[in-house]
Amino acid sequence: MCNNCNHTIHGRHHHFGWDRSIPPVATVAPGESVHFECVDASGGQLTQGSSAADLASLSFERVNPVTGPVYVDGARPGDVLKITIDGFAPSGWGWTANIPGFGLLADQFPEAALNIWSYDADTLAPALYCDVARVPLKPFAGTIGLAPAEAGHHSVVPPRRMGGNMDIRDLAAGTTLYLPVEVEGALFSIGDTHAAQGDGEVCGTAIESPMNVSLTLDLIKDQPLKFPRFTTPGPVTRHLDASGYEVTTGIGPDLMTGARDALAAMVDLICAQHKLSPVQAYMLCSVCGDLRISEIVDMPNWVVSFYLPRIVFE
Repeated sequence: MCNNCNHTIHGRHHHFGWDRSIPPVATVAPGESVHFECVDASGGQLTQGSSAADLASLSFERVNPVTGPVYVDGARPGDVLKITIDGFAPSGWGWTANIPGFGLLADQFPEAALNIWSYDADTLAPALYCDVARVPLKPFAGTIGLAPAEAGHHSVVPPRRMGGNMDIRDLAAGTTLYLPVEVEGALFSIGDTHAAQGDGEVCGTAIESPMNVSLTLDLIKDQPLKFPRFTTPGPVTRHLDASGYEVTTGIGPDLMTGARDALAAMVDLICAQHKLSPVQAYMLCSVCGDLRISEIVDMPNWVVSFYLPRIVFE
């Protein structure tokens, strides 16, 4: 519990998808702080005792629940909601899955796989993976957004102009996020909390972990914003940088193909160097490896690189 927060939004107040007609569960004044209890991305369908067999019965209607919505007093279309991420209270466990049909290399990994993680919620020491790697942790919220102006129910899976399932790992403690308000009251919700993720979340899941989040919500009036933007408090990769990286590339005229080629090459490299199975390597890439566009000007070919931090194997 956050002792200094003005409001607490309990995990039972969650919803699936975005809809401007969902009644707000609380009204807050600009400048107030709010403590959110966030359910994991499976909506509680997976537990610390789950196995890969449980993925077959996973209901996608219950994935990525978000806690809220919260009505911000005075928010109107054309305003900007300023969200300062004050901190996280992690649970100490999480999961990473290869879900058939989902992920950048879904065609290459058709079988379900699941890794259950245990980590120290107080120290956030690197979490053990498959007895050969330890993944540095950096809690953040994968889904954070506002209700859209368009009427009706909208899936939570794709990110949107008003935020949503952006999966940006730098939306961590200390970051300030700015979102365009599309409806009266903004109707803010948050969820899909992660203990760690690589840029790209390439297998479709990170270290999905239930945790609580404390935020401060404020308003910037009459300054229209087309898309989300954010400010970080300092360096964003110190938890990964210490020992350098192994890097693979994909080169060609299509960025998606380049991303797939770079990732597939890294999976092969991990398997060769560390004797992991291909699906283990694939999931490891998702929680700590970064896809980067290295070059997008020398037509007709572009360069996509995949960076894997060497520290995970030390």
